[in-house]
Amino acid sequence: MRNALLIIVFTLFFQSLPHPARAEFAVCNQTFDVVNVAIGKYDRNVFATSGWWTIGPNQCANVITQELSVRYVYVFAQDVFGKVVLSGTTQMCVAPDRFDIRGEQDCAARGYINAPFHEVDTLATERWTLFLASPSR
Repeated sequence: MRNALLIIVFTLFFQSLPHPARAEFAVCNQTFDVVNVAIGKYDRNVFATSGWWTIGPNQCANVITQELSVRYVYVFAQDVFGKVVLSGTTQMCVAPDRFDIRGEQDCAARGYINAPFHEVDTLATERWTLFLASPSR
């Protein structure tokens, strides 16, 4: 009984200690529409893309939840009607449904869709939040 009480006390003590902040890459949708987001990053000597995260208006999603081990993250976003919300000049592969793709070459030949990703320089920080905003009119 005493051992069980000690275990509980130590468990509560260690849970009360401050935990280091979790590194992550978040995307916040500040548009009026639901957006679908895909991300890309250099992983084990090859570019890899993942998607889709569906993010409602004024909502955020943690799209990378582990420690940021890369400086550059690539993002492509479109609304639920397929209208591009964020794009760039780095071509990578996506798929219509949920996907994890390794390699950015020959997208169409491999049955994928080529998409222009926007490069985000995280400045090698542990946490980064990207805000998607509606274009000014």
